[in-house]
Amino acid sequence: MAQLVPYLNFAGNCREAMTFYQRCLGGKLSNMTYGESPMAGQVPAEHHNHVLHSMLAADGITLMASDLMPGATMPQDGPVTLALTSSDKDEVRALFNSFASSGNVTMPLDEAFFGLYGAVTDQFGIQWLFQASQN
Repeated sequence: MAQLVPYLNFAGNCREAMTFYQRCLGGKLSNMTYGESPMAGQVPAEHHNHVLHSMLAADGITLMASDLMPGATMPQDGPVTLALTSSDKDEVRALFNSFASSGNVTMPLDEAFFGLYGAVTDQFGIQWLFQASQN
């Protein structure tokens, strides 16, 4: 069954924010920087220490976040995106297609180094990410 997860965007202070949230909420925090990822060669060196993906898993709470991509600006609709995640790729494809039918696909659903991934802004202006882990 898919889970709904808030996804936060930061302008360079993701690690600081997520460490604060961990102090408040407890749980396990993991961070991957741009420099640690397979896309390190495609990112300017000054962004290598920025967080590509962060996840805090606390009792009943999952919170994901990242620093903005190099050259990106904070989304007009705010720094929060809703992420639908599942281990079932077919479920993620169906959810993506449902949202895409009346929304704007901002990133087509496709395989990435970390799994199936795509994004849609719905007809109400809410940003949604869709992700299924690599099997």
